[in-house]
Amino acid sequence: MDLSNLKPAEGSVKNQGKRIGRGQGSGKGGTATRGHKGAKSRSGYSKKLGFEGGQMPLQRRVPKFGFTNINRVEYQGINLDTLQQLVDDKKIKDTVDFELLFSNGLAGKNDLVKILGRGELKAKLKVSAHKFTASAKAAIEAAGGEAVTL
Repeated sequence: MDLSNLKPAEGSVKNQGKRIGRGQGSGKGGTATRGHKGAKSRSGYSKKLGFEGGQMPLQRRVPKFGFTNINRVEYQGINLDTLQQLVDDKKIKDTVDFELLFSNGLAGKNDLVKILGRGELKAKLKVSAHKFTASAKAAIEAAGGEAVTL
C-alpha cells in the first residue's frame, strides 16, 4: 500500500446526491429541475389516486351496476365429508362444536357456521352449528347423531 492506491474504508463515503434549488451558480437553481408551470412544479403537489391527467378516470367511465344487500348474513359452509375426514383423522370423537371447528381452521373466530350436505357421514356425531341444510340434518340424524342449532 502506498499513496497511489489509498482508498477510504468500504461504506464510509456516501454520495450525497444533487443539491437542488441552491442558487444559479450550482446549475440546479431556478426551477430546481421541476420544469416550468404545471402541478408538478409546485410545492404540496400530490397526485390523487386514480387521477389520469384530467382525462375522465376509469372509475367514472365504467357504468355502475348491481346491488349489495347491507343486511346479508354470510355463513362459513362446512360439508359432511369434511366432518367425516376429521373423524377418520381422529381429530374428533363424538361432538363437533364451534371451538373444535375454529381450532382445526375450518372457521374464523367471528364466522357463522352452516353445515352443508355434500358427502357421506358414517360416524355418530352431536353437531352444534348456527345453521343446517335439510339434507345435512337428515344425514346426521340418519347416522344416529344429533344436530343442535346454536
